[in-house]
Amino acid sequence: MGNCCVVRLFCLAILIAASFVAVPIAPAAETGTLLTGKAAMGDWKNDAPGVRRKITVQDLPPPSSNTLAINRARVVDRPANPQPQVPPGFKIELYASGFRDPRFLLTAPNGDIFVVESRADQIKVLRDTNSHGKPDRTEIFEERDLNNPFGIAFYPPGDDPQFLYVANTDGVIRFPYRNGDLKARGPAQQLATHLSPGGLLRGGGHWTRDIVFSPDGKKMYVSIGSRSNVSDSAAEENRARIFEFNPDGTGQKVYAWGIRNAIGIAFRPGTNELCMSTNERDEIGEDLPPDYISSVKLGGFYGWPWFYIGNHPDPRHKGKHPELADEVIVPDVLVMAHSASLNLCFYIGDQFPSEYKGDIFAAFHGSWNRVKRTGYKVVRVPFDHSTGKALGEYEDFVTGFVTPEGKVWGRPVGITVAKDGSLLISEDGNGTIWRVTYAR
Repeated sequence: MGNCCVVRLFCLAILIAASFVAVPIAPAAETGTLLTGKAAMGDWKNDAPGVRRKITVQDLPPPSSNTLAINRARVVDRPANPQPQVPPGFKIELYASGFRDPRFLLTAPNGDIFVVESRADQIKVLRDTNSHGKPDRTEIFEERDLNNPFGIAFYPPGDDPQFLYVANTDGVIRFPYRNGDLKARGPAQQLATHLSPGGLLRGGGHWTRDIVFSPDGKKMYVSIGSRSNVSDSAAEENRARIFEFNPDGTGQKVYAWGIRNAIGIAFRPGTNELCMSTNERDEIGEDLPPDYISSVKLGGFYGWPWFYIGNHPDPRHKGKHPELADEVIVPDVLVMAHSASLNLCFYIGDQFPSEYKGDIFAAFHGSWNRVKRTGYKVVRVPFDHSTGKALGEYEDFVTGFVTPEGKVWGRPVGITVAKDGSLLISEDGNGTIWRVTYAR
């Protein structure tokens, strides 16, 4: 083994060992504090409900390799008395537990909660029959024809859907559905997405696929993550994109591209504006590049793999595609690098204070390619509702999924607004769902 390899392995050992050492806890920032620049790029020790962060393009550090920064979440059992923190006036409590990889939540028009257990290849339905705020009935809606399912959506939009669409890792299927169904009322119907040239929805790499319909129900949108971290090989054909289809899977076209992994997509209520939550690339810096939450422009190019956050060239592709440099769109809201922003939803309920209406809630699954652990929380992305534009900052909403010693017990991933206006959050570290309510 060469000296270079020995040094790399030694450095790696130091990083891994250091991640096991308890670190003194710095005082959390106070509620309402706005952290900017380098201060906004700390770690979980500065997380607290109400703490706001704003990261701009001007704050980005120069790229540098952090290939050796391997600090994976070592998920521990849920503490006996876990108490995630929420802002004053809010309350959080355990809603349900015992799930295997509860990756996606969706509220049905009648109030049922659909839970996608991706690795278990199951979709479950939770029902609160006595309106006590917790489900007392759980049914397996479907477990056939599922292959790492992730996003689900009712079709057509509105109060009387006829189908539940499911985005498997290798294609979109749908089941006949009527309000109140606890079991699929028919076999899966394969859509034309399975037949697209080159196997459009083939698996591998980033396996999650999200799915939404336009408000008028005329178009279907499916997000496809990249197969790799930064490769531009032929294997990336039809990857790192958001596609538009007709509801039957025909009419495929690229809606936006250069998006490494838009793991969550949703339409802003009352508009035709599609928004996304995106995981950016790894191994070019502790604080680089930021993940992001943004509106999606039709035909827009977001840089992957050659550029990031505007016309910043990825050093691993230096000199490639200079003609695209000025085409790269800067996202609306930059979030701390490696946070792993997954699902998002717009708050459409009436229970929370009025200033929350129309804002985004997003689940951060948590970092691995960062020495200073970050993520593992739920954040709010506020909007200027007079202009319909995001303010460019985000605010901690639910924290406390990391122990004081730095061990992770919860990894937020799914998020939905329940019919009563409460917010439901799933985490796949210990397979639980939590409910946030507001006490007037």
